[in-house]
Order: sequence, then structure tokens, then C-alpha cells
Amino acid sequence: MLAQGRYATPNALSAWFVTNVDRDAGSVMTHLKVQKLAYYADAWFMVHFDRPLIKEPFQAWAHGPVCRTIYDKYKNSSWQALEPENVPTTIRPVVPFLENVLESYGKYSAKQLEKMTHAEDPWKNARGSLPPEARCETPLDKLFVRNYYAKRIGKEEIQKLSD
Repeated sequence: MLAQGRYATPNALSAWFVTNVDRDAGSVMTHLKVQKLAYYADAWFMVHFDRPLIKEPFQAWAHGPVCRTIYDKYKNSSWQALEPENVPTTIRPVVPFLENVLESYGKYSAKQLEKMTHAEDPWKNARGSLPPEARCETPLDKLFVRNYYAKRIGKEEIQKLSD
């Protein structure tokens, strides 16, 4: 696991998901899908380890949670399938965890994942009463995200995330 005080970088996290999608089974990874997988990875990492996987917040964009660094990396790809990348070795300590996230959420399409995040409180609360397509860069509160998903599996709420 990552040492205390260490985080995965958004680019390493996204590269891992892009590279490990099951292309042989016909799966593709798009910019939208990798954003949602990275979001769920960060959320569930916080649930299980009480600290973020990546330090950067996700913002409540119109199509669901978005990490600005990941957006900037793939912004020119539009809706095209992303090609495999060189995955930094720094992500290795969390690969078993990421494999579980990919197994749980990778079977869903990008639009299904978007719909899932739209139905969940962390994204809804960050957007407030904005219209569906309104621009929004409000960060999702990581502690709120952690406690929201922890509650789903019966874990107790915490008051502070660790580094």
C-alpha cells in the first residue's frame, strides 16, 4: 500500500485504468469513463484506508466528478477510445486495490457511470441547485465522499481524513 503521506498521481491512476481495460472483451476506455473510475477509486480508497488515494479534489462538473489534471491530460481525445499508456511504477502498491475497482465498476459504460454519480449525494450536494448542464468547479468534499460510501457498507463516520 502507499506509505503514509504518499499519494498516487492523477496521471498514474488514469494511465493504469486506460491501460488495463479489457480490450479483448471489447471494452473501451474513454475520457469520461476514466474520470469516473478514478473518482470511485479515490472514494473507496478513502472508505478502506481513511485517506485519499490522490490529493487533488474532484469537481462537480456537469457530467459527474472530474479531476482537473486527468481532464487536462485527455481533453483533446473527445469521446474517442484512449490508447494504452506507460504506467508509472509508483502505482504498483495499489494495483490490487485498483483491480477490484475495475472489476466492480469497469463493466459499466461511461454514461452508466455518469448516471450513477449523478444519483449520489457527493456530486449532488456539491452542485447544489445548478441546472444539469451548468458549469461548476465546486470540489467534492473528500471527507463527505468517504463517509457517504462508508455508510453504504456499514462503516462508521470519521471526522478527519489522514494524510
